[in-house]
Amino acid sequence: MSLAIARRLDLTTLLPFAATVLLILGGSLFFPQMLGIGYLSQQLQIAAFLGVIAMGATIVILLGHIDLSVPWVLGGAALISTTLAGTGDPLLTALAIPAALAFGGLIGLINAVGVALLRIPSMVWTLAVNSMLLGISVLYTGGFNPKGEASATMNWLATGKLAGIPVAFLLWMAVAVGLALMLHRTGFGRYLSAIGYNEKATFLSGVSTPSVLFAAFSIAGLCSALGGVLLAGYANQAYQSMGDPYLLPTIAAVVIGGTSILGGKGGLLGTVGGVFFITLLNSILSVMQMSDAWRSIIFGVLIITMLMVQTLRGREG
Repeated sequence: MSLAIARRLDLTTLLPFAATVLLILGGSLFFPQMLGIGYLSQQLQIAAFLGVIAMGATIVILLGHIDLSVPWVLGGAALISTTLAGTGDPLLTALAIPAALAFGGLIGLINAVGVALLRIPSMVWTLAVNSMLLGISVLYTGGFNPKGEASATMNWLATGKLAGIPVAFLLWMAVAVGLALMLHRTGFGRYLSAIGYNEKATFLSGVSTPSVLFAAFSIAGLCSALGGVLLAGYANQAYQSMGDPYLLPTIAAVVIGGTSILGGKGGLLGTVGGVFFITLLNSILSVMQMSDAWRSIIFGVLIITMLMVQTLRGREG
């Protein structure tokens, strides 16, 4: 292992992976099936849905911003893809996934307009965009679950396997590797961290910071839309509020993975570990028949705890 890689693998990056192993070992004492290949394979599949979304969220949080439009970018992409696939027309079915991804990229650009050009805080702007998308969806569906169904390709991406490995997991890893190469081998990745540390200084150094923000929010929109396509393929349909349960776990996975909510520090590897931890924790809570209310409380506590740890580490540094 090179010195450069070793430096990246600090405690905050390795912690979620260690915690995931402890969860599996501890949970297996009460639920032995947790050590079974079938169970672990299923968790990899489920983790992929959250993982794809969290990859995009990490890019935005590295900038020191946040994207709260995840629920209805995800829901809108699922709605668009299943509506087109449900027509039965071969051409529209072929366009289902590209149209959903284009929708996600477009919403990412709209988010960037508010944040990069209008200078509106990302939390406020993206929350407003999410609210508008919710309203548009309700107007379109009349408040009922939309008609339509997933295409065979969407089903395969979400539930298929290659050599016994879930296709959704392989797709997530492909997205993660692609974005990791972008972060570590291109100027875009360096600019992301620089903007997260100090956006004004980065701009004064000659970097087109609005262009970086546009690219980052577009990537986040694409990842959320891809998550929506996978979820629609898994459920074979789109349904109202299908993205709502993913906002808090997405942020939790990124923060638990060691990415600073203030930007400038973190990475995708830690987020992968955070996703594994959140997925296993959610599974254990489900087996324990923990209510959604208590799950939200637990995720909130985890986020606050990691924020406190990051604050203390920042003061020590």
